[in-house]
Amino acid sequence: MNDYSFRAKDSLVGAQMLFVAFGALVLVPLLTGLDPNVALFTSGVGTLIFQLVTKRSVPIYLASSFAFIAPIIYGVKTWGIPSTLCGLAAAGVLYLVFAALIKIKGKEILEKILPPIVTSPVIMVIGLVLTPVAINMATGKTADGATVLFPQNQAVLLAVVALLTTSLISLIGKGIFKFIPILCGIAAGYILSLFLGVVDFSPVMKAPWFAIPSFTFPKWNWSAIIYIVPVAIAPAIEHVGDIVAIGSIAGKDYIKDPGIHRTMAGDGLATIAASLMGGPPNTTYSEVSGAVALTRCFNPGIMTWSAIFAILFSFSGKLGAALRSIPSPVMGGVMILLFGAIAVVGLSGLVRSQVDVMKPRNLVIIAIILVFGIGGMCFSFGKFAIKGIGLAGIVGVLLNLLLPGREEQSQKDSV
Repeated sequence: MNDYSFRAKDSLVGAQMLFVAFGALVLVPLLTGLDPNVALFTSGVGTLIFQLVTKRSVPIYLASSFAFIAPIIYGVKTWGIPSTLCGLAAAGVLYLVFAALIKIKGKEILEKILPPIVTSPVIMVIGLVLTPVAINMATGKTADGATVLFPQNQAVLLAVVALLTTSLISLIGKGIFKFIPILCGIAAGYILSLFLGVVDFSPVMKAPWFAIPSFTFPKWNWSAIIYIVPVAIAPAIEHVGDIVAIGSIAGKDYIKDPGIHRTMAGDGLATIAASLMGGPPNTTYSEVSGAVALTRCFNPGIMTWSAIFAILFSFSGKLGAALRSIPSPVMGGVMILLFGAIAVVGLSGLVRSQVDVMKPRNLVIIAIILVFGIGGMCFSFGKFAIKGIGLAGIVGVLLNLLLPGREEQSQKDSV
């Protein structure tokens, strides 16, 4: 029997797990304009909330969700951070709705509403819609391409070094390095930036060692809610996959105990808590699951230590300043691989589910989701408008529920 007690000797392993999640954890706030120190704090708090809801039985860590990068960038630019946080909190509420449905109807209801024919192309949209941002930053421009920040040749060099390092580590990395390719890529690009003299260290020198994170509170905004909430559709299905994966690694059925409704509710409450303080939505981290498989440490108490370390690090003013000093081309190089990988994950979902993409019904659903999402189709309702990923997700769900042939396809998939 595994000992799931809270043991101080697990603290080093817990620090290692946070190290695995660190690169991806801080990447989201650095790309979206949120505070990385707040993201560290809310990931720690979110993990503790998740452990409370799931009876501290699942060895997994929660941190910044990549799925929300595009809507956060758009929301911050359009309505500002407080209004965007309102939409993110509402997305957490949607997770709670899903959790309630699963509790009442079983996890099959989620598979009925959100099958791979809907979620996989939405995940592809999440990755592909961000590609201009990655290219703009990799070539020395701001995310929207409006302003040049670095000479193009210099920026491309930094981006390529970060991109190649991330790619090589993901391919040939051994041990713990296999699970931190993003962190390694950022480190390599940052070191080169130091040699080129493009890092401004003055904010780091002026920053205090101890500083309370710059918490930001939501501001009610219906437009942000309508735009952002549908984005939670894809991560909800991904969450089920993460729980199945960590269960297979640990040799336990977490779908039944503590129950997928509890883990989904844990994600939802963690996301709401993060949004109320100015952090990005929380989600279960696959990178940490891989590290658990490598170390064979299945004690959830390890993740408690990871959460504690994240909260402690969040009060380091110099750490936050150092993270913000990373040149944007370095981030752009990592983003090229990251956003492409998200699109590939969506594609692999269709392949794994053996979806016949040339079947007229499937072709219609996939095609409309991709074009609406990537093309930026917008529907307006008075003062409110929904576009991009959110619109693609809603349209995908409606098409799957309303187009004829769904029962036939479900029976075929179950054979």
